[in-house]
Amino acid sequence: MDVLKKVPVREQDPKIRATNFKEVCLGYNMEEAQEEASRCIQCKNPKCVAGCPVSIDIPGFIKEIVNGDVETSFKVLGKYSSLPAVCGRVCPQESQCEERCIRGIKGDPVSIGKLERFAADWAMEHEIKPEMPKEFNGRKVAVIGAGPAGLTCAGDLAKLGYDVTIFEALHEPGGVLVYGIPEFRLPKDDVVKKEINNVKALGVKIETNVVIGKSTTIDELMEEEGFEAVFIGSGAGLPKFMGIPGENANGVFSANEYLTRSNLMKAFDNSYDTPIIAGKKVAVVGGGNVAMDAARTALRLGAEVYIVYRRGEEELPARIEEVHHAKEEGIIFKLLTNPKEILVNENGWVSGMLCVEMELGEPDESGRRKPVEKKDSDFIIELDTVIMSLGTSPNPLISSTTRGLNTNKYKCIIADEETGLTSREGVFAGGDAVTGAATVILAMGAGKAAAVGIDNYLKSK
Repeated sequence: MDVLKKVPVREQDPKIRATNFKEVCLGYNMEEAQEEASRCIQCKNPKCVAGCPVSIDIPGFIKEIVNGDVETSFKVLGKYSSLPAVCGRVCPQESQCEERCIRGIKGDPVSIGKLERFAADWAMEHEIKPEMPKEFNGRKVAVIGAGPAGLTCAGDLAKLGYDVTIFEALHEPGGVLVYGIPEFRLPKDDVVKKEINNVKALGVKIETNVVIGKSTTIDELMEEEGFEAVFIGSGAGLPKFMGIPGENANGVFSANEYLTRSNLMKAFDNSYDTPIIAGKKVAVVGGGNVAMDAARTALRLGAEVYIVYRRGEEELPARIEEVHHAKEEGIIFKLLTNPKEILVNENGWVSGMLCVEMELGEPDESGRRKPVEKKDSDFIIELDTVIMSLGTSPNPLISSTTRGLNTNKYKCIIADEETGLTSREGVFAGGDAVTGAATVILAMGAGKAAAVGIDNYLKSK
């Protein structure tokens, strides 16, 4: 064993996986996990923990894998995370915990995410449940949204003894975990549902098909139904568009709609009747994880797929692993390219996209070099489908129906970063509803912080 090298993780062959929706990464077995875990040098002052938004005791759970005690490893994880099997799959560990791993100074960092996944999967296979709270205090807290922020906040509050009810607008809990992230990255029945059931096992109740702002309001929950505090973790579901000519043509989708049809409504499965336009030649505009998910979904539905992104490869915001997988599967990257117009045929359907080549100028306010058009570099890509993946913003329904709840110019709820407290007493918020579209683990970190904030608030009453 070379301690400077990660133990390779098994994956589906790219040619085979490009034709199915089964999980790409197959994970470690016991022997591989113990070998990888033994690479951890058990630092006395571990830098990796500071890189984790939910502050998992990383050396602690890894040490138990080395010892062969995976149940205890899972229990260590469970003290900090309600969704370890999810996080092990979709967290950007390479820019968080693994980036700070001391082992990574002279070699590969420890595969913290893959080890987290291993421990969580092992626990699910052996039906190990999280530890129940020792006592309940009977105080009611409402959580809006059953996505990563809401599930984390609810789970942490339940562990503290609170009577928690989650109100979810869709017909299934999970938020972006079920509507946004494809099956080949995050299996719904084998992973997401089981982790949600673990949250329920803590005593959390989940009511689906409840649209806060329509079905009921936050004011009614607090004034009529006896909830002493509310956490808003409703996410950011409103898609953004470019505003270019032709964007209203048939065959133009937001990535949000496209992925929701495929993931939550099972359009990729022929046994379901959910309509989806597979397309023969598809362009996905954008360079984030959602763009990669949309592109790889379209590929599996039989299309030739382009990623169109106005900056270069170094500036792609998507995870390195996702870009690598997309390239392996045959996605064509049109980098330093920006759409100017979507071309439409006489029947109102997409026929192509007029693009322009870009070059990188000086850094903008985000710190990334600003793309500038190259003169006389227009060209056309022939297409029949365009998927816009330009980010999302929060739906203003909740903020517009809640007295005293302040938002910023982007319709994001204004909340204290450390406690989640909003301008309305007893109302807390976190995740994409506050920050705009971000990562699953950052939403979980916000939910965790808000649970502490709510506990302190209610104890002080």
